[in-house]
Amino acid sequence: MRKIYGIGETVFDIIFKDGSPQAGKAGGSMLNSVVSMGRAGLPVSFISEFAVDKIGDLIDMFLLENGVNTSYINRYSDGNTTLALAFLDENNDALYTFYKNHHPGKTGTEYPVVENGDILLCGSFYSVWSEIRDRFRQLVAGARDKGALVIYDPNFRESHLNDLDALKPLIIENMKMAGLVRGSDTDFRNIFGAGSADEAYSIVKNYCPLLVYSVSTEGVYVRTPVFSGKFPLRKIIPVSTIGAGDNFNAGMITSIYKNKITSEQLGNLKEKEWSEIISLAVGFATDVCLSYDNYISRAFASRYFSASSDHI
Repeated sequence: MRKIYGIGETVFDIIFKDGSPQAGKAGGSMLNSVVSMGRAGLPVSFISEFAVDKIGDLIDMFLLENGVNTSYINRYSDGNTTLALAFLDENNDALYTFYKNHHPGKTGTEYPVVENGDILLCGSFYSVWSEIRDRFRQLVAGARDKGALVIYDPNFRESHLNDLDALKPLIIENMKMAGLVRGSDTDFRNIFGAGSADEAYSIVKNYCPLLVYSVSTEGVYVRTPVFSGKFPLRKIIPVSTIGAGDNFNAGMITSIYKNKITSEQLGNLKEKEWSEIISLAVGFATDVCLSYDNYISRAFASRYFSASSDHI
């Protein structure tokens, strides 16, 4: 059976609005994605690490309750689970402060063998961390070489701009290993100075043939060798935008999985097929913005699968 994997950092988000804490949630970009895919009923595994502490126990139980396989999670005892304080601004976008006292890679997280037809989601700062870089590269390159679909989201924050010269070659290497790159206009402006989807694609296509480029105020742009199009977003008043991009990724993968689209087929899709993929991705992202949760609601997952479970 086709399997799905996400690899990334685990944190515990404490969300603040107007100076007051509003919620505490298991977080991290890839964790947000895999929880939503688990709620959608997909066979998803999470590759990560967090501490043997009370917060780690809560996260572990939460993942299992949401259908995520935790066999590839390392529980370390030489530090605490990372905390991420997220301060929402007037637009309910988050500014983060991280508290960590453990460096990844000190103890070995078990990696799976990703096979032909599987899907591997990776990205964010975890994908360029020097402590795990060699093993991460081996995992992703091995997945690509076996015919898995690798989806890479750089999720490059402005707080890392001072390190861009050192990190940019690693980001490009990740793009070369990917079958699809998905990112926001902010990502590509920060990394390459690109100001539009076409400018971003003129650079990214040298490394990866497929680009999904999202602009929160405009829409979603798809650029491939055989298709160029733009798809709308949904107008909402967000409660929190934390996890919006992560859930966009989860929705894309859910549609790709549901429709049994292979990595080879993805590069030949036309407007109708991309419209279905992006529509579900936008649906996932929209739902997560309507609460302080970092993942689609169980009600959304239930409504979606009551209509489409026969296709999974």
